[in-house]
Amino acid sequence: MKKYILKLLLLTLAFAFVACGGGNTNTTSSKKTFITIGTGGVTGVYYPTGGAISKMINSKSEYNIKATVESTAGSVYNINAVLKGDLDFGIAQSDRQYQAYYGQSEWKEAGKQEELRSVFSIHPESITLVASVDSGINSIKDLKGKRVNLGNVGSGQLQNAKDVLEAVGISEDDINAEYVKAVEAPGLLQDGRIDAFFYTVGHPSGAIKEATSGRIKVKIVNITGPEFDKLINDKPYYAKSIIEAKNYPNAQNTEDINSIGVKATLITSTKVSEDVVYAITKEVFENFEDFKKLHPAYSTLTKESMLQGLSAPIHKGALKYYKEAGLMKYIKKELIK
Repeated sequence: MKKYILKLLLLTLAFAFVACGGGNTNTTSSKKTFITIGTGGVTGVYYPTGGAISKMINSKSEYNIKATVESTAGSVYNINAVLKGDLDFGIAQSDRQYQAYYGQSEWKEAGKQEELRSVFSIHPESITLVASVDSGINSIKDLKGKRVNLGNVGSGQLQNAKDVLEAVGISEDDINAEYVKAVEAPGLLQDGRIDAFFYTVGHPSGAIKEATSGRIKVKIVNITGPEFDKLINDKPYYAKSIIEAKNYPNAQNTEDINSIGVKATLITSTKVSEDVVYAITKEVFENFEDFKKLHPAYSTLTKESMLQGLSAPIHKGALKYYKEAGLMKYIKKELIK
């Protein structure tokens, strides 16, 4: 009788083990991992970039990852949220990545954010100054005394605007500054409530198209000259850039616009697992041509360029893929830790 009860118990346990998926090595039966990617305003390039990455990873059941996208206030918010664990990934400008890792600017008091990790760079972003024709703004120096939107607190573009103004000796006190989100600025310009606004963004941009398509005639102002050559030399995360006039046929520009800019980068932290970071990196790089087609701002991307403009060490999960793919030769040695 005891042997019969023991056999029955063992048989019951075996059925329970199979029913719960025991012995099954298929990763799709394991618990799904949920991740969130912080982006930016819905009219910029960050939001569709996050959407593109999430779509790629969600389409592959073998990873068992469900990615969602969150519209946020931008670079500074995304970096802080990633470090706190409120976001798993975020898109941030290369200058903000640099400042956070080295404990500068907003992170001066908190110190170096050494848990920050980079994954890859994405598209180039130009500091874009849009002004009404009637304002008479033809250079950065003409902004004195004008009503100018610099960008919302927590956005990368706010610091970019400050850097550009400082380069020509203009302070925030020299202008009538506004601090609203980029998505609101085109409406303010077309309503005549501001004379100009800054927006650090990849092109073409929906917000810039909106700003150039209204009743008030506008132009995109060149940001060029020896002052900005010095700025690039002093702050290595900046580089010269060109905004193609063909992107904005309604603007009063007949030639391409010279500017300076940064890069959008995908960031994460040491808290995020290697498997998740590896999966995202692999999907983007192994479907590179498809990824490039997802937004016009990606048209000039190369795999090499996506490993440039990074300041924080590269996450181990991403490094694992770069080693497999033979891409380590494009990575700075100081980013490998």
